[in-house]
Amino acid sequence: MRALYVGRFQPFHNGHLEILKRILREHHELIIIVGSAQNSHTLENPFTAGERIQMITETLDEERITQRIYIIPVDDIHRHAVWVKQVESLTPAFDCVISNEPITTRLFREAGYTVRNTELLHRDEWSGTEIRKMILNNEQWESCVPPAVVRVIKEIAGVTRIQELAHSDTL
Repeated sequence: MRALYVGRFQPFHNGHLEILKRILREHHELIIIVGSAQNSHTLENPFTAGERIQMITETLDEERITQRIYIIPVDDIHRHAVWVKQVESLTPAFDCVISNEPITTRLFREAGYTVRNTELLHRDEWSGTEIRKMILNNEQWESCVPPAVVRVIKEIAGVTRIQELAHSDTL
């Protein structure tokens, strides 16, 4: 069976990694959708799709995860009625969808897919929103993400990017 795992991964963190490992215990292949792929350089979406794919790929390599995994960026099209069709046109066929995002789960259920929600693990720390806040506030964030993600964020000057994005040119 092949599963579809949908997320923004801003950034890919330890919760994502743990869920990915759990999915792979039940499915022999996995499609990871990097959602909102067109968005970057904002506080909510600071990383590009390419950077997020790099974070995931390098983590998979570091973790020695060898199952077949497809990582596919998907832009938002702002037409919910056709978004599932867009995903289907960009991916291999899949049997089930894993997501906690309410619109995503509803759209795939309406399209006839089995949708599973995941356990939210350590949400006080393992949350993209919380990790971005920690980075912004110069707090310890590195333990919340895999080592490969720390390296990528440092390589692309992601900490500086997030801090600069928080500044305003208005008084």
